[in-house]
Amino acid sequence: MSSEPHLERDFTGYGRRPVDPCWPGGARIAVNFVMNIEEGSEPSVPDGDAASETGLTEGGAGNLPGRDLAAESMFEYGSRVGYWRLVRLLEERNLPATAMACGLALQRNPEIVEHLRVSNFDICAHGWKWEHHRGLDEAQERERIARTHDVIRDLVGSPPAGWYCRYGPSLNTRSLVVEHGGFLYDSDAYNDELPYWTQVSGKSHLVVPYGLAMNDAKFIRGGMATANDFFEYLRDSFDMLYREGGRMMSVGLHLRLSGHPGRAAGVERFLDHIMQFEDVWVCRRDAIARHWHEHHVHK
Repeated sequence: MSSEPHLERDFTGYGRRPVDPCWPGGARIAVNFVMNIEEGSEPSVPDGDAASETGLTEGGAGNLPGRDLAAESMFEYGSRVGYWRLVRLLEERNLPATAMACGLALQRNPEIVEHLRVSNFDICAHGWKWEHHRGLDEAQERERIARTHDVIRDLVGSPPAGWYCRYGPSLNTRSLVVEHGGFLYDSDAYNDELPYWTQVSGKSHLVVPYGLAMNDAKFIRGGMATANDFFEYLRDSFDMLYREGGRMMSVGLHLRLSGHPGRAAGVERFLDHIMQFEDVWVCRRDAIARHWHEHHVHK
């Protein structure tokens, strides 16, 4: 058994009787839209990497070694075009969202930073850049967490409320996030549809689980092809969670994927679908965390 409870596997969680989240206004479901801001933080030859990152792009370049100008420009589409299309869809409906942002990406996208300073978006730190935290030693990871927190705070004017690794956490990540002390929660888990508390270094720590099921990455990985595929999957997920009541739904969007018009149309349809319901809490991720801190204190 691990001396750290948060590193022990838990196959039960809330079990057959989930806690009543008591969402604000008696809402049956909390829906959080996550916009992944990664453009400029991916591995690239100009940054000293051996090859360009081609993950979650349209592909077609053959995965040859070295610099891939096509892949680079696909990432640039996300910050140049995709971000603003998704922002428009949300802001036309007065809906908030969470920017899951890499520190280096924000540093290289000042216009996005300018928007985030005045938007109804909160920020969850998505690592400094695309790197495997499991390959970092403890000192390196501690430095990345602190640097990411401070750069986002200085750029946007407020610190990120949460933490989420790009490629998944190391064995040290959660304890280092707690040691840092500047985060309300982390989202480095996929094991539930409600927040939960865990013990880390003798302290209570909140986990707000994320999900890759309701995520536009499925377009690139072959699981979806059309806007209607995405819309129907999100709609069916929402409808079941709404019927059950007392759940949380995270929708993951990438600027260079859902930002394209033929995919954004599916996001638009889903936004219009959920807006037909009165008892839905569309919220920021920090609002979910603050609600849990206030109404579900760890005992």
